[in-house]
Amino acid sequence: MDEDLLNLMFYFNPPLFFSGLTSDFKDAKHVIVGVPFDKTSSYRPGSRFAPLFIREASMNIELYSFRVDFDGEKLKIYDCGDLVLTGEIQEVLNRISKVTNEILKLNKTPVLIGGEHTITYGAVKNLSKNSCIISFDAHFDLRDSYLGEKISHATFMRRIVEEKGADKVFEVGIRAACSDELSYAKNEKIFFLSTFDLRRLGVKKAAKILIDKISSFNNVYLTLDMDVFDPAFAPGVGNPESDGLDPNFLLSLLIELCNYKIVGFDLVEVNPNYDNGSTAVLAAKIIIEILCALTKFSSY
Repeated sequence: MDEDLLNLMFYFNPPLFFSGLTSDFKDAKHVIVGVPFDKTSSYRPGSRFAPLFIREASMNIELYSFRVDFDGEKLKIYDCGDLVLTGEIQEVLNRISKVTNEILKLNKTPVLIGGEHTITYGAVKNLSKNSCIISFDAHFDLRDSYLGEKISHATFMRRIVEEKGADKVFEVGIRAACSDELSYAKNEKIFFLSTFDLRRLGVKKAAKILIDKISSFNNVYLTLDMDVFDPAFAPGVGNPESDGLDPNFLLSLLIELCNYKIVGFDLVEVNPNYDNGSTAVLAAKIIIEILCALTKFSSY
């Protein structure tokens, strides 16, 4: 077995392969990592079960992308399985950070399936200096503390801003916030587009604005909280908020961004306990569409 793979596999359980595709690790362009963690979930815990359900959904949907005219059967994917996690949040974040960094150093795209949104904090920890983060989420997640915790699903983005800088964080799809978060976002000049901004602008204009914002960065990391969608489309999430986006709008926007320096992404907050199966299917579809777009628009 490849030495790089052996080093990574120390951290994982045997997998149910995402989409059923299995490339050799050496040949893979995209590396799937399940992160079954939801320790700080405050409303509807259960996202720790999402990696299994999203994988299962991915094995039962077709892979051809009509959006980008690419056959997903040609994707070079290796699924590492789920991270073996302790209960201690700092150790969890350290493991996520180490594994993500190892995948990036091998010039492969890490694809994390959460789990709660806190996992993004670990994933972006070791991004290079000239990197930015685009977050698709109904919430800012900019509280200074929540339920007495400084690191949680409601505070992790503030920790990222403090460590990486407000100019490197772009929040998209916001429609739920407390006044302290909104004040912090405005005071720190964090760029954000609300759901209502997106509807007013439309896909093309919103994409152009975001592309202009990220044009000076070498690398872009995407994080997608499934509660950015309206609960009509994604009922199985940890913190649902009404009046959200529809899949066509968000997928169209994501595909526009896939031309630009995407080095990794995560998809989080699917909660199978509250799902009828549609949220897991949509999550699997999003991952496949992004991977098809990244492959089609790259030099692979």
